[in-house]
Amino acid sequence: MTESFLIPLKGSMHIIAYGLLVPTLIILLLFVALVIVEMGSLLVEALGERRRSKVNIPELLNAFKEKDFEGIRDEIMNSSLLRRQKAALSELLKYNDLPGVSRQALARRLLGDEELYYARITSRTDLVARLGPMFGLMATLIPLGPGLIALGQGDTKTLADSLLIAFDATVTGLAAAGVAYAISQLRKRWYEDYLAGLEALMESLLEVLERE
Repeated sequence: MTESFLIPLKGSMHIIAYGLLVPTLIILLLFVALVIVEMGSLLVEALGERRRSKVNIPELLNAFKEKDFEGIRDEIMNSSLLRRQKAALSELLKYNDLPGVSRQALARRLLGDEELYYARITSRTDLVARLGPMFGLMATLIPLGPGLIALGQGDTKTLADSLLIAFDATVTGLAAAGVAYAISQLRKRWYEDYLAGLEALMESLLEVLERE
């Protein structure tokens, strides 16, 4: 009785599991493509704006104290700060006539927007780093069922094909996850440095605007 009840269940699970093989392999290939795109983006970022961004934050903060409002604006725009850092600081300067509390709220909002922007960038590779091994494991286990059946029937060719798919999926998932994790960690170090510098500059600007 129990065996007759389990037969259709096992058949349904086998159909579902094997039907997931193709989507899983497609997702793994998409992960690899995304990692390649992110590697190119990282290289452009490293050789582009980041390479030109050589700012001595303490010197820039001292320059703020020695200049008036217009001088500070010129100092920011002529510096080697990142484009987004300049935009955030310029936005804060644009509303210099606001009360002190409102300026502080605006500064927190601008800083929060920058944090969200950089978090969205790193979330893509974080997702691959987490899901890559999971999908690699799925694509490893799914072909093993037919492979074991083929082994029992003496069909070594089907067994070899199933094992080849399983090993390739494991390597692909782990490779994509490993590279994505390295990209995420490198970018997070960069972005933490950007945000720390931006926060220091905003605090100095708020002090200058309060004095003005």
